[in-house]
Amino acid sequence: MSEHTVSAYDQELTEMAGKVAEMGGLAEKAFADAVSALISQDIELANATVAQDARLDQIYQDVEVKLIELIARRQPMGQDLREITAATRIANDLERVGDLAKNVAKRVIAIDSDLQSKKLAIGVEHMTELALSQLKQVLDAYARKDAEVARHVQEADAEIDALYTSIFRELLTYMMEDPRVITQCVHLLFCAKNIERIGDHATNIAENVFYMVTGDRLPEDRKKFDETMAEH
Repeated sequence: MSEHTVSAYDQELTEMAGKVAEMGGLAEKAFADAVSALISQDIELANATVAQDARLDQIYQDVEVKLIELIARRQPMGQDLREITAATRIANDLERVGDLAKNVAKRVIAIDSDLQSKKLAIGVEHMTELALSQLKQVLDAYARKDAEVARHVQEADAEIDALYTSIFRELLTYMMEDPRVITQCVHLLFCAKNIERIGDHATNIAENVFYMVTGDRLPEDRKKFDETMAEH
């Protein structure tokens, strides 16, 4: 390829990564806003979060089209192909994070100020802090092409899973002790599950960042298992 062609190709790859990073920023904000709306019972913020998901979906569609065009025109190989493949998968995970954040926001609207005890939401709030931290770290790892940070994010997913199991049991106990909080706890359980799944998507992104940078796959040191499913 001529120097001009190589330069144009590099610019396309940079623009592609920039679009994925933009998706990351939107997904991160949607997640933070959705849980903030849950904790504060801010219906206006919840509605705004639901509405903003359309922007994330549109960017995802644009990214998908551009990546397909890039593969067709450039026929990338090696590192370039890994970058494009990783971007495709990461964009898909970020779109799903946006959907899950929207689900939490919709749950806030359904609760409609019925979250009478903030004590019930403390565990969910802590779980959000962990998952949001993981998402921030993995997006930074993607921007910096940092394989070690990506590895750390994958390893830390176990902490989110353990916390979800703890929250599930705690909310179940509350419901058995006081039937008046059943509705609140059910809503919070749905929210907690969505947050746990956001952690899973952060892990998926970490695995793709690691592959993009190294060409290797992260080892699956543990089999993911939701202990709450074994209790039914």
